[in-house]
Amino acid sequence: MSITLSLIKNVKILQINSSDYGDGGGGAIAMYRLAQGLRASGLDCKILSGIKTTDLDWSRQIHRKPKIEARIRKWTSRLGLNDLHCVSSFELTTEKFYLDADIINFHVIHSNFFNYLALSKLTQSRPGIFTLHDMWSFTGHCAYSYDCTRWKTGCGQCPYPNTYPLIHHDGTSWEWKLKNWTYSRSDLTIVTPSHWLTEQAKSSMLNRFDIHHIPYGISTSDYQPLDPELCRVALGISQKKKVLLFSAVDLKDARKGGDLLVKALTQLPNTIKQDCVLLTLGSTTHQLASAVDLPVINLGYVSSDRLKSVVYSAADLFLLPTRADNLPLVLQESMACGTPMVSFDIGGVSDLVRPGITGYLAQAENVDDFCKGIIDLLDDDVKRQAMGKNCRHIALEEYSLDLQAKRYSHLYQQVLKERVDK
Repeated sequence: MSITLSLIKNVKILQINSSDYGDGGGGAIAMYRLAQGLRASGLDCKILSGIKTTDLDWSRQIHRKPKIEARIRKWTSRLGLNDLHCVSSFELTTEKFYLDADIINFHVIHSNFFNYLALSKLTQSRPGIFTLHDMWSFTGHCAYSYDCTRWKTGCGQCPYPNTYPLIHHDGTSWEWKLKNWTYSRSDLTIVTPSHWLTEQAKSSMLNRFDIHHIPYGISTSDYQPLDPELCRVALGISQKKKVLLFSAVDLKDARKGGDLLVKALTQLPNTIKQDCVLLTLGSTTHQLASAVDLPVINLGYVSSDRLKSVVYSAADLFLLPTRADNLPLVLQESMACGTPMVSFDIGGVSDLVRPGITGYLAQAENVDDFCKGIIDLLDDDVKRQAMGKNCRHIALEEYSLDLQAKRYSHLYQQVLKERVDK
């Protein structure tokens, strides 16, 4: 493809991700919201994904070769090398969506649908933007390394082989080397949604590329403060109760800290417990209510943005006892709905949970401190209401979908111009 200056004025973008929306976690939702924002701004944006969950005509599923890839996977998985069986990735250069695009924006590509070795081929004729949603791009296999820093020097002897995406054999040193080799032959620009991930990327093998910090965007019309009394009526919650909200796709996910939540809520004074109800989004267990000694209302998995806005607006506090995170969408959603938050000072959480401004930031994995944050904010209605107003103001000023789309549009044009000038 020969990029001309005229193309820069009408950029065509292709987003590549594990899913086009559903069943793909926060990364898929973030990518989909970006695509919506770009299209709303007038740009031509399409999606190629491992899983297609929408009926949109600008989204297509990647054509796979299941029999061949299954045979290859038998060998690569034994070596502890994930994703290398996805040979269909090398044929994306013949896809119409790829051929029509001026620039390729990669997102979550570590879910057994994409071969990262194909990055160099896919960015030969078209520059690539790589939006990071976790640490996987520069580690030997894991999405989050927790306290391990081996990814800075080459991995190997992995202390967390069962961390997602898990490996059956320690091939982390080889995967690290293969990624490093691939990046040396690729044309990529890195985007990081949180300040924390920006610093991690700068300390990694990705420091050979330009790294730009662009936070996720959120629709502040879909997510906005609603009348809390009406929201509670809709959800069948007493107006006299203080509502604590917790959300995770899987409440048993150790990374999201469900066990830490139980410990923190168990420590709450009985005088507070008797006035509280725990509202949860995501899967749950019957043992949760008895474990925390609080009434629990589980709404299951909710995909509707409007309904989630009702849930956030009904809550007094949003709780996220996460052990590792980039820029949690649930915190951003809570912020846009004007609901203060209590979370741990881990990863990119501090971008959103600002002490004394939008919520309480407890020391990482310190259950006592987390419990203290809940008590402090529940005991002070004035402070909590002020934080709610701050949350909404910051969401409007810093995290609107329109602002994110403008930042990406500017970056796309900048990258294309640099390709023209070479």
